[in-house]
Amino acid sequence: VTAIHFNAGFNSANDVAWFEKLGDCETETKSIDGNDNQKKYQIAVVPTIVIFDDGEEVKRFQADLSFKLAATKKEVQDYIDELIISKF
Repeated sequence: VTAIHFNAGFNSANDVAWFEKLGDCETETKSIDGNDNQKKYQIAVVPTIVIFDDGEEVKRFQADLSFKLAATKKEVQDYIDELIISKF
């Protein structure tokens, strides 16, 4: 399971501070500034956290209109935990 946090330089004040503290998954942070990440991952708003299982997107947590992520660490971690448990 991999979680990727997408954001942009103009929105750095709304980085998801707890993202790197997620457990039981690999974490990556990617910028959409001046590269193909926005198009490749179809990022409409930042920050966005995308959860992948075996390379396939399975869940997306997106910011609201104020460019702040409404999802909590607990919500994201609970989803990751349920995804892992469902494999057994």
